[in-house]
Amino acid sequence: MASGVDKDKWRGSVGGIVGAPVDQVWAMVSQTKRLSEWMPMVERCTALSGEEDKPGFVRLVSGFLFPQKDGDRTWIKERLVTLDSSSFSYVYRMEASNVGLDGSVNSLKLADYGDDSTLVHWSFEINPLEDVCEDSIVDYLGFLYKSCINRIEAAIKAASTNVSAA
Repeated sequence: MASGVDKDKWRGSVGGIVGAPVDQVWAMVSQTKRLSEWMPMVERCTALSGEEDKPGFVRLVSGFLFPQKDGDRTWIKERLVTLDSSSFSYVYRMEASNVGLDGSVNSLKLADYGDDSTLVHWSFEINPLEDVCEDSIVDYLGFLYKSCINRIEAAIKAASTNVSAA
């Protein structure tokens, strides 16, 4: 009997607490144009097609997510699978990339943690990669995503400082 879980995928997840209310964190992490504010390895995120908050929306993320032998930037074309503002969650599927992550899925979910703080849970599943150790890539992605979670609070503060200074 099928369980609905693909046993061939490599999986990982990370989490963290952000010292900001869940609605402020959601406003930061759910907008494509703000991705580079809290994802240090992202230089650019461009909308390609569809509406940002609707399934089917496609964006192109580029930057230095993975070191490239030729020194070129990493690029990943992502499609929004689901977005639910009421539960503060979304899922993106990597449609194409220059790093072998095609078919990978990233899920982000926020939860109110009380005292104006938010629990961020980021999970991912990727297709196995040739000549790469599963533990190494899962640990690397976990490190990258945890570093993003750790930057959300500072990005929110910087954005509010910029707004109030304007």
